[in-house]
This record gives sequence, C-alpha cells and structure tokens, in this order.
Amino acid sequence: MDIAIPLFPGITALDAIGPYEVLSRLPAARVRFVAIEAGPYRTDNKQLTLIADEPLSAVPHPEIVVVPGGFGTRALLSPNPLLDWVRAAHETTRWTTSVCTGSLVLGAAGLLRGLEATTHWAAMEQLAAFGARPTSRRVVEQGKIITAAGVSSGIDMALTLAARVAGDEMAQAIQLGIEYDPEPPFSSGAPHKAPAHVLELARQRTRARSDAEALRG
Repeated sequence: MDIAIPLFPGITALDAIGPYEVLSRLPAARVRFVAIEAGPYRTDNKQLTLIADEPLSAVPHPEIVVVPGGFGTRALLSPNPLLDWVRAAHETTRWTTSVCTGSLVLGAAGLLRGLEATTHWAAMEQLAAFGARPTSRRVVEQGKIITAAGVSSGIDMALTLAARVAGDEMAQAIQLGIEYDPEPPFSSGAPHKAPAHVLELARQRTRARSDAEALRG
C-alpha cells in the first residue's frame, strides 16, 4: 500500500512526521516522501531538513495521500505541479488527507468545494475562500477526504485513517505502540480553551512568522 507524503520548502515537520509514525506501522504499508523534485527540503523554522526520495512522477497513483501544512503552503496555492499531482492522484486514491494548512492545498486543487473541512485555527478564512465549509473539529471525514486541524492533530487523523484501513484494534495497537496518550500540562490547545491573552500572543507569533516568510519570498 503506497502512502505518499509530499514535501516542499517551509513544511511544518510534525505535519508530516506525526502521520508517518502512525501510518508506517500499518501492515504492508510503504510511506514514500515525494516532491516536485527529489531532494532535501527545509522546514518552516529552517532548523530541520526532510528528504524527498522520489519525484511526484514516481508515485502517480498512491492509495493514500497525506498533504502536510506549514507556511510554505502559501507558494502552492496558485497553479503548480504539486496541485496538478494532488488533483490527478485523488482520482484513484482510497483516501486523500491533509494536516493543518495542507487542507488549503486540497482546496486550491478544487477538492473541497461544498465539503466540511478543517485546518489550523488561524487559516479558517483562507479555507472558506476555496469553497469549503470550515469547522473547528479536530478531524473531519467527508467521503474519502479527511482533513485534520493544526499540526499535532495529524496524529489523530492518522489513527482515524488507520482504523478505516486496518480496523479499530490495529489502530489501537499502533496508538499503544507509539504511546500516544496525551496529558498536556496546559489546557490551551484550541482557541476556545486558551486564555484571551495567550490567544493574542499566539496570533502575534503567527503573524510575525508569516510576515518573515513573506519577506523571504
């Protein structure tokens, strides 16, 4: 079972690696990191490099697609080879999925019109601009399309997908294997839970990072 995760400059590492840690444990699964061109891709904080072993053309018909997010998605929302590949691959996938602002890529490919979908809380308006119906749910299933909210929710999405592919027991065994049993030290993991001043701080940091990415071009 080919599972393709496309990489690009400015990707958020956990968006790709969280689902990888789950889906790579599925029986007979082969996770393939692909990109417009094979090679290294720096993450959005410029502190980590992920490697795409193959070009998109090497995996034209993956059974599962997982599109990660990150500030680098802004460069992928106008016509480009990755959008073409996502659109064509979706025609034959069993599941087409995204994490965080990866849903904006699905939207730009025309796959979310009229569908409920989710993304990072700071990108909900952008998601609506692609004809989707934004929702703050952590994981949203619409037929064979599954979208996940921000960053860490990719693990939840991947476990949901693992259950659809291999059954609840296998998904639970994978969850136990990676010891995914969150006990966060703070209850501020969603905008409606965070104190107002923390939410504003998060918004300021997001704007600052977005502005910095825009200046880098």
